[in-house]
Amino acid sequence: MMSSAVTRGATVSASGLPLANERTPLLQQCLVVPSSPDPLSDLASPSLEAQEDLLELKSRREPSPLPRAQLITLCLVRIVVPISFTQIFPYINEFIELLGVRDSSQIGFFSGLVESSFAISQLLFIYHWARLSDRFGRRPIIIIGTLGVALTTIVFGLASSIPELIVYRCLAGFFGATASVIHTVLGEITDSSNQAAAFPLYGVTGPVGSIIGPLIGGSLSNPAQKLEPIEDTTRPASRLVNFLHLHPYFLPGLVSGIIALLGVALAYFCLEESLPSRRKDSRTSGSANKSDGDDSVSVKLPSAKTLLCIPIIRALSLSGFALEMNGTSFVVLFVLFCYTPIEQGGLAFPPSVIGYSLAFTGLIAGLTQLFFMPILLRRFEAAKIYSFCMALWPVVFLVLPCLNIIARYGSE
Repeated sequence: MMSSAVTRGATVSASGLPLANERTPLLQQCLVVPSSPDPLSDLASPSLEAQEDLLELKSRREPSPLPRAQLITLCLVRIVVPISFTQIFPYINEFIELLGVRDSSQIGFFSGLVESSFAISQLLFIYHWARLSDRFGRRPIIIIGTLGVALTTIVFGLASSIPELIVYRCLAGFFGATASVIHTVLGEITDSSNQAAAFPLYGVTGPVGSIIGPLIGGSLSNPAQKLEPIEDTTRPASRLVNFLHLHPYFLPGLVSGIIALLGVALAYFCLEESLPSRRKDSRTSGSANKSDGDDSVSVKLPSAKTLLCIPIIRALSLSGFALEMNGTSFVVLFVLFCYTPIEQGGLAFPPSVIGYSLAFTGLIAGLTQLFFMPILLRRFEAAKIYSFCMALWPVVFLVLPCLNIIARYGSE
C-alpha cells in the first residue's frame, strides 16, 4: 500500500509525487517544504495499521457545510456551454443548405465541420485558460468566458456564409474552454466530506443543458414561417418578420445568448473568488497569511507532457477521449441521419422533431445518471460498467440503418 505524508499545504505520496486536494490550484504541482515540524507528519507510516487508523480518523470528521448558494450559482453558470453547444444541432443542416450547399453529402461534411470547430477550439485553449485562472483568479476568467459565449452565440444566426459559421463557432469554443475553470471552482469550494452531495448535483447540469439546447434550437428555428398562418395577409409584413425571414436561425441563438448573459450576471454578482491566494479572507488577513503560504509551499507549474506522463492521468485522458468521441460522433451522425430524406437513407425530420429527439435523449441521460447509475455502482465495479457501456457503442450505431428500414416501410 502506498503511504502518504500529510503536511500543511498538500499531500505527498511515498514516491515523492504530490497528490492534489481540494485546495490545490488548477494544474499546479505543489512541492511542499514545511517551515516547522508538523505533528501530523508522524502519521506517515508504511504499516497497514497506521493507514487504517488515519482513515478512521478522517471518516469520523464532521462533514463541512455545503456552500449551497455558491454551488447553485456554479451549476447555473455551467449550463451555459452545453446549451450553446447543442442548440445548433436541430437546424444546422438546414442552415447549411440555406447558404447554398445542395448536395446532401456536402451538407454532412460542412455541418460536421461547423459542429466540430467548437470542440476543437475548446481543446486548444483549455490549458491556457486554466493557467490564466491560476494567475488572475477563477471569477474573472469565468465572467469573460461566459460573456464571450453569449456574444458569439447571438451573432451565429446572422452568418451569411459557411466560413462565418466556422469562425463564430471557433470563437464560441475559445470562450467555452473556460468551463474547465468552473470544474476547478467546484473542487475548491468543497472538500472530501461534502463532495458526495455536491458532485451529483453539478454533474446533472450537462444533461440538463443537452435538453434545453436542442429544445431551443428546434422550437425557435425559422420562426417567421411559423408566424405566417397568424399574420394578417392584407397588411405588409413587419420589419421583425422580414428580419426573421432573412435570418431564420437568429432567434434560437438570441435566446441561448440571453441565457448566457444571465450566467454572466450571476457570476458577477453571486460567484465568489475561490482561488486560495485571491479569496477575500486571504486579502483581509494581512501579510501574515501570505508569508505563511510562501514558507509552507513552493509552486511549480507542470506542462501537459508532464501530466500525461502520470499513468492514471494518461489512462483517464484516453478513456475520456474515446467516450466523448463516440458520444459526439453519434449525436452529429444522428442529426444528419434525421435530416436526410428517407430515400437517401435518413428519416426526413424537421428541425423541431430533431430538437425534441435530442432533448428526449438528454432527459434519459439525466434520469439514468440520477436514479439508475447509483444502483448499478452499488452492485458492480465502475470499471466493468464502463467497459460494458463502451462495448455497446457498435450496437447503437447499427440501430440507425434499422430506423431507415422502418421509415421506408411506413412511407409506402
